Amino acid sequence: MNVEIKEPKTAEELEKYYELRWRVLREPWSQPPGSEKDDLEGRATHIVASIRGKIIGVGRIHFNSDVEAQIRYMAVETRYRNIGVGSMILKRLEDIAREKGARIIVLNAREEAVKFYRKHGYEVVGDAGTLFDSIRHWRMSKNL
Repeated sequence: MNVEIKEPKTAEELEKYYELRWRVLREPWSQPPGSEKDDLEGRATHIVASIRGKIIGVGRIHFNSDVEAQIRYMAVETRYRNIGVGSMILKRLEDIAREKGARIIVLNAREEAVKFYRKHGYEVVGDAGTLFDSIRHWRMSKNL
């Protein structure tokens, strides 16, 4: 399986990127379209994983300070999980953070994703609250 990891470049790619983000991260909790976006979209770097042009995974990174980057909105289509797609997206986001001078990456991981991030060197540093009254999150970080 040949997975391409890149930034979405066209309006169509960006639309499909947001659509996947909404479908995986918001729709299951009855959140409306548009809830998958925030006010940092314009200054963030977005990454898609695709197979033959079909977007199957997404992720985003932005900077909180000159040295701290934050990963958000990591999502992979259910049928493409556990085959390394998330790891490829994460690696690209970490590479971008390093290239731009980050020394630490932080993220808020859903409880079921903590094991994935630990496997990649992240540590739980605190409780990040509960989203939609049902999704427990943990604050995690990794020094670069």
